[in-house]
Amino acid sequence: MSAGGGTKAIVAALLANLGIAVTKLLAFILTGSSSMLAESFHSVADTGNQALLLLGGRRAKRGATPKHPFGYGRERYVYAFIVSIVLFSLGGLFALYEAYHKFQHPEPITAWKWVPVAVLLVAVGLEGFSFRTAIHESNQIRGNTSWKDFIRRAKAPELPVVLLEDFGALVGLLFALVGVGMTLVTGNGMWDAAGTAMIGLLLVTIAIILAVETKSLLLGEAASLTDLARIEQAILSGDDVQSVIHMRTLHLGPEELLVAAKIAVSPNERAEDVARAIDAVESRIREAVPIARVIYLEPDIYSARTAAQGPKTGTSAPPPADGTGPGSAGQPTAAGSPER
Repeated sequence: MSAGGGTKAIVAALLANLGIAVTKLLAFILTGSSSMLAESFHSVADTGNQALLLLGGRRAKRGATPKHPFGYGRERYVYAFIVSIVLFSLGGLFALYEAYHKFQHPEPITAWKWVPVAVLLVAVGLEGFSFRTAIHESNQIRGNTSWKDFIRRAKAPELPVVLLEDFGALVGLLFALVGVGMTLVTGNGMWDAAGTAMIGLLLVTIAIILAVETKSLLLGEAASLTDLARIEQAILSGDDVQSVIHMRTLHLGPEELLVAAKIAVSPNERAEDVARAIDAVESRIREAVPIARVIYLEPDIYSARTAAQGPKTGTSAPPPADGTGPGSAGQPTAAGSPER
């Protein structure tokens, strides 16, 4: 994800949610609608979430230090995970608590009756603008990937977070419109409470999805299958490497990848030639996958006997104690890693 695209979508969402939060809170003060109060806290939580995403993006740009030699790129994942917690607690749980309270003491809307409807319709327009911006920015990098796979596999968390938040906000506004509208028509405050409960359940569900996906990024994910194939092809595209014995990759951040590989070279190569070959392989990897910023290559002796057996596919397992099996010298394996 380009930093500019993600920032544009976040800023659009922040401005929209800030305006919506103020209007919803005013509508609650005038009418006492629990749906409007729940939606107010939803928008306040979303506004804070966008501020957290911007802060995480800024802090992630700090350079490496002796204490953090690989930099702070993964701090973007930390702040995205905090966003899921805020959405769950401040948005979802508060809405459920307010719904429970209103179910116990349902109240009709008696003052400024149509103010909530007007506010909600304006909010739908503002949220729609924010959602449209997030979709436009996502489409620039999504390609032919489905929306489900884009959210599950994106290494940059900001756009998926904004997409889910905006989608949840639009659905929540529909719940609020139904709850408020039916309360106005029937005079029964239970409809308002039901709309509030649906908003709470929606926010809790979205927060759980965000937490699960962001947790995977925090734990450390390998490169995408496409990038893995490009890296392996770059390693083997010259005459200086016989095979890839095994390879590991790890995202140090959305736009920074660590590559570690054991490569098989000819036993007749001199140390100077091996060093030159490693430099050439590193250049090819960076050209094929520009986000491969940190590369460690370990040369090993190539074995023609085991190479004749053909490469194995899949993620190679750690070598056994006796030195045999995948990952040991002379047994090339193709690198691969399942995605979320």
